[in-house]
Amino acid sequence: MIKRLMMTLALATGLAGCAPEVGSDAWCADMDEKPKGDWTMNEAGDYAKHCVLP
Repeated sequence: MIKRLMMTLALATGLAGCAPEVGSDAWCADMDEKPKGDWTMNEAGDYAKHCVLP
């Protein structure tokens, strides 16, 4: 049980580490590809702050 939990946490941590940093060129490009209807309010604010008004 504990081994399975540790493996799950390690996998989740590894996958989260692969996401581009908010505000980076890669993140802005990813957001351009994501449908605007799927954006959260935080993502929309970060996009405006980092990608539209640099």
